[in-house]
Amino acid sequence: MIKVLENPFYYLENFHQVLAWIGERYDDLLSADERHFLATFPALPQSSRALFVRMVMRKGTVFRASKLVYAEIGSTHEAARPLAALGLIEDDPQLGLEALFELLQKPEIVKVFQLAPHVRHLRKADQLEALREQYDAEHRFSGWYANSGDHVYRNLTQELCDRLRLIFFGNYHQDWTEFVLSDLGIYQYEKVPFSPAARGFRCRRDIDDFLALHQCHERFADGEAPSDVIRDLPHCAPDNEWLRSRRNKLMFAIAQHVEKLADWPLAHAIYADCDYPGARARAIRVLEKNQQPRAAFDLLQTAMQAPESEAERQQLLRMAPRLARKLGHAKPPPVSQAQAQRIDLSLPPPEEAAYVEFVVRDHLSREDAPVYYVENSLMNSLFGLLCWDAVFSPIPGAFFHPYHRGPADLHSADFQRRRAQQFGEALAQLDGDHYRATIRANYAAKQGIQSPFMYWEAIDEDLLDLALDCIPPLHLKRAFERILQDIKSNRSGFPDLIQFWPAERRYNMIEVKGPGDRLQDNQLRWIEYCARHQMPISVCYLQWAA
Repeated sequence: MIKVLENPFYYLENFHQVLAWIGERYDDLLSADERHFLATFPALPQSSRALFVRMVMRKGTVFRASKLVYAEIGSTHEAARPLAALGLIEDDPQLGLEALFELLQKPEIVKVFQLAPHVRHLRKADQLEALREQYDAEHRFSGWYANSGDHVYRNLTQELCDRLRLIFFGNYHQDWTEFVLSDLGIYQYEKVPFSPAARGFRCRRDIDDFLALHQCHERFADGEAPSDVIRDLPHCAPDNEWLRSRRNKLMFAIAQHVEKLADWPLAHAIYADCDYPGARARAIRVLEKNQQPRAAFDLLQTAMQAPESEAERQQLLRMAPRLARKLGHAKPPPVSQAQAQRIDLSLPPPEEAAYVEFVVRDHLSREDAPVYYVENSLMNSLFGLLCWDAVFSPIPGAFFHPYHRGPADLHSADFQRRRAQQFGEALAQLDGDHYRATIRANYAAKQGIQSPFMYWEAIDEDLLDLALDCIPPLHLKRAFERILQDIKSNRSGFPDLIQFWPAERRYNMIEVKGPGDRLQDNQLRWIEYCARHQMPISVCYLQWAA
């Protein structure tokens, strides 16, 4: 239920919460300007602090006073004076033509520049281009628009506030709206106990490395030369796996881009220096594309001795016959794979456009054997409910603020190992009957709380009861063990549908493929795994009847 926020300064209260949290936990890592801001900001008048936070929460750094009108703040110009005196904002800043255009509406542009008739009717972007050469100097807003009756302010500390946000959240994808959404009850977060010593960054180098990584990511996104971005990537501390994984992820993305450009030497060099999952297989493929089958085959042989994952093994087995043929070697013997049951359906096309999964669901579903569209939602949610306490264990470094959707190290290689005891205790419940009570209790107690495994909107009590009654605990255990082997890869790829026979206490998972569709790699891996462990699974191939 969405709440009503009674405190008009709720956003300021949240901002102070962040400052207090950072001051308590990170004081020894802060720079002089960050520490100075934490010390001086609380002493400003309330209206000034509120105006500043409103600016920080908005996009950009330059604002018109007429766009900063808030009842609880009162006079924007009066509230801005102490901020300008402290150097947090600049009143009437110098603006180039492009920045000015961001602030003005078309009628104002016509008035300020006295545009000729043939220019005033152009699009705003075209007006900018028409004036750019003539107005290449910067002027204060009051110099551009003397009789505007308005003020303009520039936030001079947005970068500092972005750093503080990073220090608090440990990432750049969460922002100040997290507080509002939580206060309104739209998002709910698990309350994980952690000490004041719990923090996402251990030393100032961690913060600076993260900032440098983010800058490199932005430069790459803006189209800068990949070789220049790679050159400037920070060498993160070898014992900080969290930051190193972020660095490797960016390297992998850059290498993929370079590979698409057919720069084989550079792509191979980046892949070879990257530990991100899949990088070694791509390095093999790039060597092959660069007409180096011998080097590719040698690297493949090394990789086959210890594949990093099921996904890599699948890719290696696919490349091996082709490379062997290029080198004149005998074709490797095929690897036997457990197969799923096949269902072939020929149905009349629906009168209205519909997903093939829903067409098959409705065709197969019976009163005594209902079919549900679940895909990744059911098994992940059952895992999340049984292993809730393990996932949210207060492991050092996993949680360091109250707004975590899941542990920060969720995709780390040692995620399961660091919680081996907790996951062991959770999965051991599947050896008896206690797992049912745990899943049902967490379904009731944790309803709506954010979790990386939960699909609350897809799981109701009827589906939960059918799953617990019809899926044997051994099958749940096998599925959960595989999720834990590689959380990033194995949370997806589950079959589209599941059919239950409550009277017989059995089930069947069904992957649906329409005309022209084929099984994806992660689906093939789940199908082979389930078939190998005698977990009922089928692939339904649907054709439209003529």
